[in-house]
Amino acid sequence: MPKPPRRKEPSLSDLRLEIDRIDEAMHRLLMERGETIDRLIAVKKTQETGSAFRPAREADMMRRLVQRHRGNLPLDTAESIWRVIISTFTYVQAPFAVHADLSAGDALMRDSARFHFGFTVPFVPHMGAASVVETVSRSKGDLGLVPAFAITGGGPWWAALEFDTAPKIIARLPFVERADHPAAMPAFVISRVAADAMVTETEVWSMRVSGWRGTSVNTLAALADVIAVPDRAFDGAALLVSVERGGIKTVADALVGIGASIRSTALVGSHATRYTVTDKP
Repeated sequence: MPKPPRRKEPSLSDLRLEIDRIDEAMHRLLMERGETIDRLIAVKKTQETGSAFRPAREADMMRRLVQRHRGNLPLDTAESIWRVIISTFTYVQAPFAVHADLSAGDALMRDSARFHFGFTVPFVPHMGAASVVETVSRSKGDLGLVPAFAITGGGPWWAALEFDTAPKIIARLPFVERADHPAAMPAFVISRVAADAMVTETEVWSMRVSGWRGTSVNTLAALADVIAVPDRAFDGAALLVSVERGGIKTVADALVGIGASIRSTALVGSHATRYTVTDKP
């Protein structure tokens, strides 16, 4: 029985032509995505209704990206490309700026902003979380980027988010967590976003307590992420508590159990549960 003809190995020229074909196809798909966004704008009239940011949809898109990722392309590259695509087309729908608090370090914050939002979206530096919150409060659809552990001398920056008309925390970055993330600094995203666009897997609460001790954070560590700053008004602390949806009562009970008195609570935002990658796909 004759042997089947041996398959001819592609030449270097053939492979380069294949790469050119793929590059052109990707570019055409991006332009096609832009055309679809134009139709979306016409249908939703996004330019007239404010922020086009959709935290719930973005979280779902990023989860699917990680789940299907394979091969030798680094996940960092794939995530960054998709982040830029999402942010740029969101900007096309309704222009916005990113106002960033540089108090934790200029380079770290710029790395985070550029990784997650690209270079098309304007980057506006601020020195202090309070300035970011104030500016976003006056804007129509801008975003604020505040280091998760921002330290302020004028009290808790998140207190300004307690009012009904104030912007809220809508995301926590990075969403896809891994040990070697190139933009690993934890940061909260603040904005005015429609309620139906929010993702509420993790709730973020502002709490004021008296009878607080520094070691109390360790007691709550298994229940929630807690940031605490001194609060002279109540001879205690102001807390920013990130807890699984519906879990704030458990946190409150734990605080009472360690001798603290709860003076006030207010929901100041929510975000998606972080997606942790332990091994590279």
